[in-house]
Amino acid sequence: MMRDYKYSIFTSIIEENINNGILRPGDQLPSIRKIKKDYSLSISSVQSGYDYLVFKGLVKSNPRSGFTVNLQTKKILKEPMPVASLVPINSVFRKNLNLTSYRNQNTEITSLNAAVPSDFLIPQKLVLKTMQQIIREKGASLLRYYPTNGSEKLRELLSKRSALHGASLQQDEILITDGALQALYIALAVTTNPNDIIAVESPCVFSVLEVIANLRLRTIEIPVKSDTGFDTDSLKKACIQNTIKAIVVTPNFHNPTGLLMTDEKKKEIYNIASFHDIPIIENDIYGDLYFSGSRPSNIKNFDNTGLVLTFSSFSKTLAPGIRLGWLSAGRYLEKAETMKFSLGRSVSPMNQEVILKLLSTSGYDRHLRVFRHHLEHQAIKLVNQFNEYFPENSYTPIPKGGYSVWTQLPPKTDMLFFNTICEKFGITFTPGTTFSFTNSYDKFFRTVFSQQITDKSLDAIKKIGRSL
Repeated sequence: MMRDYKYSIFTSIIEENINNGILRPGDQLPSIRKIKKDYSLSISSVQSGYDYLVFKGLVKSNPRSGFTVNLQTKKILKEPMPVASLVPINSVFRKNLNLTSYRNQNTEITSLNAAVPSDFLIPQKLVLKTMQQIIREKGASLLRYYPTNGSEKLRELLSKRSALHGASLQQDEILITDGALQALYIALAVTTNPNDIIAVESPCVFSVLEVIANLRLRTIEIPVKSDTGFDTDSLKKACIQNTIKAIVVTPNFHNPTGLLMTDEKKKEIYNIASFHDIPIIENDIYGDLYFSGSRPSNIKNFDNTGLVLTFSSFSKTLAPGIRLGWLSAGRYLEKAETMKFSLGRSVSPMNQEVILKLLSTSGYDRHLRVFRHHLEHQAIKLVNQFNEYFPENSYTPIPKGGYSVWTQLPPKTDMLFFNTICEKFGITFTPGTTFSFTNSYDKFFRTVFSQQITDKSLDAIKKIGRSL
């Protein structure tokens, strides 16, 4: 099992200084020997750290003259991402799931469009071994109903884990659900009525849009911009001009852009919602999948009135077949309990006990460290490939966590031609049009790096880029 790398104690500082503009392109970096002395590391650890920064594209290795901050090799587009209309839109979900999951079962096709961990990332031995232990320990009790709200011990553990990153989730307000989508459904159903208007981030993952459509809600899409993230100015305007009943947002490693909100932005969203007394439905499904630093905070951290409903699951961090999520319902707990009961009395006892066992030991956190490492390296491979071979006026930023990268193609790209050459070279992405009820993102696409990135898929990206 891999551990957190020793070199991260200096690479994280260099990376932060580069991102904040303290270190500029061409600046000389400390020598290997100086880093070795300053941080009490071995020469091999320092070299590995610099190799990692070179791989990430932040640092350049210069033979016989050490390391310097890399020059900007890819022009970053200045144009903001398309701004969605602030006019309420009737949410009619387009049936395009065939473009977002397993559209083509042909084994010759490389699918980088399904947001689930691929088999090589799933800790199969850990999960199956834990299941076997649970069966031996619990026996026939696994065949009975568990409490409607979920295992008391599991809810207690979730509450304690959330406290480690500053979120005050009370054990008694947590509901165990059959996955994250059920948690979202409950949260929206108890805060809205059909034909109500909600504010939702844009682009927004298609599964969330489907739940919104099924509940017959109307939406105002709040842009998530590539430079500043979630547009709080648009949110303020929407809240003044409309009666908003809920705000749906993914602050940590937004799908599809991979953006991470700052704490200042999270607090600003909470203050806007609090002023208008609008519940916030916070999707934290990717919160554990950060690539560097510490686990990010939640909007829930700033909530002392029960206005924030936070939900998550273990399908993205363990395995898609572990259908177990949770919802911290805040002031809406009583309604949420009633809704949960109507959707199914009890979540699988086996899944609850498996998660409880993994959280009670070091198994889950050990797996996460390995998982995050693989995800980050795959993300960097993808971004480097897109930015090297795609047209100069396209752009793919490096995400800070999560599952996906978001690519903006040149404005005049012929998308029919793009889709044709993707099929020709045997690779599938998720079209940007599936992430909105509008056509704002027809020149964008999402790539999922939780699928295995092979030499074949990298070669296909190179060929597509050259064709463009």
